[in-house]
Amino acid sequence: MSPGIRISSATPLACAGLTAALVIAVSQTTPAFAQGSKADYEGANSLRERVASKVFRTEVKANWLPESSRFWYRVQTGVQQHEFVLVDAAAGKRAPAFAHGKLAEALTKAGERDVRADRLALEQVEFSTDVRRVRFSHRGKRWQLELLKGELAPAAQSSTPPVQGKALTQIPRASTRTGGDTHITFVNRTAQAVELFWLSTEGERRSYGKLAAGERREQHTFAGHVWLVVDSKGQVLAAFAGEEAASTAEITSRNQPAPAAAKGKESPNSAKETRRTGASPDGKWRAFIKDFNVWLADTASGAETRLSQDGRERDAYREQFAWSPDSRKLVAVRVEAGQERKVTLVESSPRDQLQPRLATYDYFKPGDKLPHPRPQLFDVPAKRHIPVSDALFPNPFTETGNLSVRWERDSQRFTFSYNQRGHQVFRVLGVDAESGAVKAVVNEECKTFFCYSSKQFQHWLDDSRELVWMSERDGWNHLWLYDAAIGRVKNQITRGAWAVRGVDKVDEQARQIWFRAGGIRPGQDPYHVHHCRVNFDGTGLVVLTEGDGTHTIEWSPDRKFFVDTWSRSDLPPVNELRRADGTLVCELERADWKALLATGWRAPERFAAKGRDGMTDIYGVIYRPTNFDPAKKYPVIEYIYAGPHSAFVPKTFGAMPGGWVREMAELGFVLVQCDGMGTSHRSKSFHDVCWQNLGDSGFPDRIAWLKAAAAKHPEMDLSRVGIYGGSAGGQSSTRALLAHGDFYQVAVSDCGCHDNRMDKIWWTEQWMGWPVGPHYAEQSNVTQAKNLVGKLMLVVGELDKNVDPASTLQVANALQKADKDFELLLMTGAGHGAAESPYGRRRRADFFVRHLLNVEPRAR
Repeated sequence: MSPGIRISSATPLACAGLTAALVIAVSQTTPAFAQGSKADYEGANSLRERVASKVFRTEVKANWLPESSRFWYRVQTGVQQHEFVLVDAAAGKRAPAFAHGKLAEALTKAGERDVRADRLALEQVEFSTDVRRVRFSHRGKRWQLELLKGELAPAAQSSTPPVQGKALTQIPRASTRTGGDTHITFVNRTAQAVELFWLSTEGERRSYGKLAAGERREQHTFAGHVWLVVDSKGQVLAAFAGEEAASTAEITSRNQPAPAAAKGKESPNSAKETRRTGASPDGKWRAFIKDFNVWLADTASGAETRLSQDGRERDAYREQFAWSPDSRKLVAVRVEAGQERKVTLVESSPRDQLQPRLATYDYFKPGDKLPHPRPQLFDVPAKRHIPVSDALFPNPFTETGNLSVRWERDSQRFTFSYNQRGHQVFRVLGVDAESGAVKAVVNEECKTFFCYSSKQFQHWLDDSRELVWMSERDGWNHLWLYDAAIGRVKNQITRGAWAVRGVDKVDEQARQIWFRAGGIRPGQDPYHVHHCRVNFDGTGLVVLTEGDGTHTIEWSPDRKFFVDTWSRSDLPPVNELRRADGTLVCELERADWKALLATGWRAPERFAAKGRDGMTDIYGVIYRPTNFDPAKKYPVIEYIYAGPHSAFVPKTFGAMPGGWVREMAELGFVLVQCDGMGTSHRSKSFHDVCWQNLGDSGFPDRIAWLKAAAAKHPEMDLSRVGIYGGSAGGQSSTRALLAHGDFYQVAVSDCGCHDNRMDKIWWTEQWMGWPVGPHYAEQSNVTQAKNLVGKLMLVVGELDKNVDPASTLQVANALQKADKDFELLLMTGAGHGAAESPYGRRRRADFFVRHLLNVEPRAR
């Protein structure tokens, strides 16, 4: 133990939600390395509240005047302060929409109370076409202001109804978005008093007082923030979220929401319901399923005819029908059943009963037998089954057995997409309506994988003669134009050492495409997203956005102008007005973050260094505590998520990013994030590192990046390195101690998919491939548990429906068999992401304080 440090005990020190697991007394001879004190814990717990709502002038929501190049917007200028701005895009002029002070005086003279120029509560704002007058509502009254004369007079009610706050159908667990400031006018239409609660970003209910029966109240809030209305018995009557514009929330007994539910449930009014009718376009026929086969009913006579003979119980037709436009051909889908895979959960402590509850759910795992759909073609007038060979689509990947069929307008051909199991063959297939002959319109084959879940785009042009297609065949994600009639490439539309990130609009008449791209601006972070336009033939490429950051844009109704909002992790939003060709009209707003900086908040440092090959740049960020002292040594913790479906280092501004990184830093750590090889949005070769290799997790790049960062910043103590993450990040953080225990010493792994043979099929087989080979076992944390070096904490929720909880428990079993020390936190009643609950976060923080922060630096 170093001189001057005394560890008094392991008694927890409660500090508003986090607990200091070790209490340290420090004398004057304390060496200069950082420590987690009571003040640090208090600072971590209060940080989110201290920095909330401290950045202003961040959002511009343009309200364009009809058939005009003018628009107005309201912008937040301070806490519960805002102003109205009018912009003439054609002239490039931006100015206050009116004299705010004079309007406040006029409203006061007219009898309105508590009117302030910097927080005018104007709703239903309507400018005249010549912008000489503006009508608005103020606290339920309608007014008209003559802008040139400054005269205010009562006005007739607007034909445009006020924005009605829509009652939420489910109660969210927390407010998850903080937009611009706004307000909700609550109107209590019930016969009893109700209480208003704000639902915080942590899911905490905070009372804002009661509202008597019949009472109205204007409540300041932020767009996206959730409000609950509760009766005297504690029953939630309604839930509302702040709108971008001021809104009115009518509280009745009819808008009672349901508790938050799991995502992914299909609506009873989904597209599947419309397919069940099977009605032909001309209305003469109705297709339906009986005895596992396809039947036709004559809608005039009701006579029924059996079309198919090959349906069986385990290879039956489903109510999926696609009629040709001329009603002469019908495609039905016969589906060979897959195996049944169930995951069983035990809810140990249900809220509504004493005894445990058992639950099961469907969950395909790698290697399972999947449903196998086969399209079948029928000639309706002839009542004939036309054979369709499946030689070009022998083994489709699908969990549902659904098949999306598209008929061409002339009824001569139908097409569908085929993703072969293993994700190394992807085809668009066309089937001749007369003969049933199958030809490939597009045939993609690769040696690794197609990222079908996020890099798949196809757009048929109106006459079906051409197809816009997305492909990484040249090493980068780009767009291609196909001659769909003969199945050949006409030309590559985009090209270069950069990646298309998404397509926003295809203009068939102008033969142009608007899309998003990463890496297209030389010298900028290649993950920054820019907006672009290009012609179908690949000419006329224009990068419409410019600023060094990630951009989102909103077009004017006539698409002559757009508002460009961009930011970086270290720069709050800038809002610009640009013309359709990308040239700058004017800057609208530049965020004011002085109040945020005054709290001691420190912007993250963007840092890039070479990866494992010594050539490829790896990009990341470094977070430091608000009381950072460069003379001290800080342990380093990496927050990891290495899922190949995306990249995860923040590229837009946020005072408090996900993963609890800033709160962890407040305890006396330096927190880092980086995207290693194997993640997405770079070149195909960069992405391919993950193929059959999820255990790699980019660690050779991460370690190289961390060493380069520490070489530049000696306060980063690489003799004390920790790591944490959830889901795929849980898998990776445990892997860090199993494969790189010489570098990482402490890990906390939340709900990890530790053995990919146990994980969901759609995600795992995309990267690890099919069939399941020995590489699955080799990269399993269960298989490698015997190699554990360092301090490991495993966290799992007993009700996790994303990753089978047994995946974590099997690691625990293997560690026990290997006689390894570790901690296991099984969280009752918790699902996926259990460690992100208040209790889970507190336990994670304590684990790092105990094993990483309050220990001496070790020699390397």
